[in-house]
Amino acid sequence: MANPALTILSVSAVLLGVFLNFSIHKIEEGHVGVYYRGGALLTTTSEPGYHFMFPVLTTFRSVQTTLQTDEVKNVPCGTSGGVIIYFERIEVVNKLERSKVYETVKNYTADYDKTLIYNKIHHELNQFCSVHNLQEVYIDLFDQIDENLKKALQIDLNAMAPGLMVQAVRVTKPKIPESIRKNYEAMEGEKTKLLIAIQKQKLVEKEAETERKKAVIEAEKVALVAKIQWEQKVMEKESEKKMSEIEDSANTARAKAKADADFYRTNKEIESNKLKLTKEYLEFVKYESIAKNTKIYFGNSIPEMFLDPSTNAAAAGAASKHIPETSTSGSKK
Repeated sequence: MANPALTILSVSAVLLGVFLNFSIHKIEEGHVGVYYRGGALLTTTSEPGYHFMFPVLTTFRSVQTTLQTDEVKNVPCGTSGGVIIYFERIEVVNKLERSKVYETVKNYTADYDKTLIYNKIHHELNQFCSVHNLQEVYIDLFDQIDENLKKALQIDLNAMAPGLMVQAVRVTKPKIPESIRKNYEAMEGEKTKLLIAIQKQKLVEKEAETERKKAVIEAEKVALVAKIQWEQKVMEKESEKKMSEIEDSANTARAKAKADADFYRTNKEIESNKLKLTKEYLEFVKYESIAKNTKIYFGNSIPEMFLDPSTNAAAAGAASKHIPETSTSGSKK
């Protein structure tokens, strides 16, 4: 028979192991532990790590406090025209502040995202679809749905659950009836063709504009070259004109200088002659001439053979002064 003490010890060890297994639990990093006892939320919260609790009487939930993504799938939405469409997947990236975990769980349970995010997404999407037609929801305003959902969610969360922040909302393209989808595909095909035609037209216009600009540039280049050449010719002509003017000025200056010199020399000669034509000088010339001649005439007049019959008496008197042969009488000595 087995020893009763050994049996009791074994049973106690098993019970202790089971007790420890259910009483020790782990909270992961980025989470906060909240505890329930008899269904009532305890004010105690725990940080990441291993913790102890009374099994059976106490239970815990791990609440994430880092960024998490909640996916809402297959959300039905009725447009203003009565068409029912389905949003296959909507992703809401959100984050709960660590200090607001207890208050949020107390008000909305540990599954707070079902009340505050999932249900709210359904409500906001149906509100949006109900005031817009299929064209606006599926095409025209589709790019605004995610931003509108984010703003609407955050406004409500600020009032209902402060500390829960929506970082981003991503909405996939909704599913629409097959017949309508084909029509949209055909319409998109036509739009694509139109866009291609428009782009081709823009390309042709751009090429024509490029050619026009090239022609303008070439014309401006030719005009600029012609202008430069014309200016060069004008400058050459002006230079030639200036050189001619300078040469003319130099020639004029030389001629004037020569004329001034001739005038000065003539004046000086005249002045010199005036200074020479004194009575004494004339007497000196007279006697010098007489001394050089071997014939002397005496009387009142010079023989007519020495005079031009057409000369007047004044000319004869002047000649008598300059001719070395002096007449004093009609006889020859």
